Amino acid sequence: MVKTMLEIQKAASILKLLGDKTRLTMTKILDEQEVCVCEFVEIFQMSQPSISQHLRKLKDAGLIQENRRGQWIFYSINKEDPSYSFILPLLEQLPNQQYRIEALEKDGKRIQCC
Repeated sequence: MVKTMLEIQKAASILKLLGDKTRLTMTKILDEQEVCVCEFVEIFQMSQPSISQHLRKLKDAGLIQENRRGQWIFYSINKEDPSYSFILPLLEQLPNQQYRIEALEKDGKRIQCC
């Protein structure tokens, strides 16, 4: 992995963005797999507009990317963005979030929008 230097302002913005528990958790989940907005609605028990607002902020920062499939949008971590090498050590320190996805699958909600 190529390490790049970030401007202090960009690093501060990213840290501020990830200072929100929901966005930090979303980023950890997206580092592990692709997720649809509706799945995040179920995981966090938040409204779709609230989830979309969090995702928009992460996308605007370049941390995540979207992939449209029909009417659904799926999100994943943007490993090509220079900021990824900055946040990866942080993400590696966080607990695995796979249990959240497994709970969706168990409840039959993992593919409700696909």
